[in-house]
Formats: sequence, structure tokens, C-alpha cells
Amino acid sequence: MTRSIRTMPEAQKKALRRARWLEVIWIAVLGSIVAAIYFAVGSSQAMKTAWIEDLLSFVPPIAFLVGSWIEGWKPNRRFPLGYIRVTSIAYLISAVSLGGVGIFLIVDSSIALFKQEHPTIGSVELFGTTIWFGWVMIAALAYSVVMPVIFGHLKMKPAKMLHDKTLYADAMMNKADWMTGLAGIVGILGIGMGWWWADAVAAIVIALDVLHDGFKHTGAAIRDLSDEMPRTIEDKEFDPLIEEVQNTFNALPWVRESRLRLREEGRFLTGTIYVVAHENGATPERVEAAEAELLDLHWRIHDISIMPRTEIAESVTIEGADDGTLPLRSGARRRPVG
Repeated sequence: MTRSIRTMPEAQKKALRRARWLEVIWIAVLGSIVAAIYFAVGSSQAMKTAWIEDLLSFVPPIAFLVGSWIEGWKPNRRFPLGYIRVTSIAYLISAVSLGGVGIFLIVDSSIALFKQEHPTIGSVELFGTTIWFGWVMIAALAYSVVMPVIFGHLKMKPAKMLHDKTLYADAMMNKADWMTGLAGIVGILGIGMGWWWADAVAAIVIALDVLHDGFKHTGAAIRDLSDEMPRTIEDKEFDPLIEEVQNTFNALPWVRESRLRLREEGRFLTGTIYVVAHENGATPERVEAAEAELLDLHWRIHDISIMPRTEIAESVTIEGADDGTLPLRSGARRRPVG
């Protein structure tokens, strides 16, 4: 039995609309940040690295907007199950781009450090007053920090309500942008004090932060697409919905033994329950009623198939699973969407 994403609760629909508007506004704000950093780059490696990171920051919001749009497309002959998994693909695209650019920035900044390049920061005349250009750089960095932190906090609530990992990763990146700005400011002040190496070291610190985010989120995205048992949006533990579904099903009077297998497809959960019923217990009417009851547990449960068995199939130990076992064979059927 399958639930359409158009039956999401009203609170989640509002959260999705809010998230889309936040990302549209954020893209416009991000454009102003990129422009401000571009005109203040000068010869600073840290500023260059911060500018590239800001350019990279366009990927997650664009991926979220495109993914959430495609997700709502109707099933068709070619994709009879719909497009709910597209948000997982968007998450992977964002994560891989983070990791790749992080590696590039580390290599680029390390070369500048090994070459012992000595960047210089000159002066500029503004409104008839000559000032050190480093203050312009610091002002641009400060602007590039304040807005992302604000938007990061605003995005966090809808990300958790929607269980959208692309939006969550974007919010976490925004909230952590203060580290990028601080490292850049330290590098610029280091140049002003004659510490030629401070700029390149600050750039490497920024790049390491980008690489860390990319590595963390790429791993989570790959595990989702590899049908790992669902985890919380923070990726710290298994999703509590697993135990809730299992306990609800096992409480049915006609169930003697069962094994649950769930997977995460975008923001939704789909899966199969293998059941050994008491004698004459697994009638079609009871199976359909149980599927409907499980779908009603939570809006994220999109597709549940109950598979009667005379005995539970071979099992394999899964570290961290509640009962330690999951079916080795699938044998699952999925009802068409629509």
C-alpha cells in the first residue's frame, strides 16, 4: 500500500513552501555575498578560498529546489513508483560537490604555502579617505558570515519537519560559516602584521572545513542510496520510526513472528514486513488493514508491503539493529503509485 506525497499533513506542506521561499531568498542574498567577496579578494589566498566556498554554497539550495520540484511529479509508465527518491540524489550531488571542491582548495592553498608566496594588501581611497584595503576585506567577510548564520537558523526548523537532508546539510553549512569568516579575517590580519604564511594557513583551515562537510554528507547520502536502515536527520542513530512500526505490527493478535526491513527514499520510508501468522491469520483483509494502519502511523511512511511466510527467511546480523537481524532475501512487492 502506498501513500501519495500530496497527502502530507498541512504542517509539512507549509514547511515545504516556507523552505522553498527561504532558499529562493537565500540564493539572492548569496549572490550579493559572492559579489562583495569578489570585489574584495585582492591577492589574499584566504579571500579567494572563501569566495570559492561561497560559490559552492549555491549547489545545495539549487539542488533542494530542483529536487523538491521533481519529487512532486506524477508517476508514469517509465517511473511507476514516482520520483520520491530524487531528494536523495540531490543530497548526494551537494555532498560530492562539497568534497571535491574541498580537496581542490586544500591543494591550491598548500601550493601557495609551499611556494612561500608573500601576499600584499595595499590601500584604497574611499570617499576621499585613504584606508588599508584589508579593512574592506574584513567588512566583506563579516557580511558573508552574518547572513548565512541567520538563514541557517531559519532553515533548520523546516529541514527537521520535512526530514530533508539536503536542506539540513545546507542549514548546517550556513550555521558553520562563521568559522570561514573568522579564518579569513585572521589570515588578513596576519598579512597586515607581516606573517606571510597566515593567509595560506587560514585558507587551508577553510578548505578542511569544506572537506569535512563533504566527506560526512557524502557518506550519509551513499548509505541512503544503498538502502541502509533509516537514520535520524542528524545521522547519529537509527530512526525511532523503525521500532514504532515493528512494535505496532507485532501487537496485532494474528502475528506470531515478523522481520522488518525499511529503507529511506528521499524524505520518505518504504519497506517490507515478513510475517509468520497464527493459523489462518494472514487473510487478505487483515493484511490490507495492517498496511493501512502502518501508513497512518506517520506521514513519512510512504510504502509498506506485508509478506506472509511459513517461516522467516535466513537473516544477517546488523550492528545497531534492535533485534540484531534483518531478512537476507527481499521478495518484496510494491504496489503501484497512483
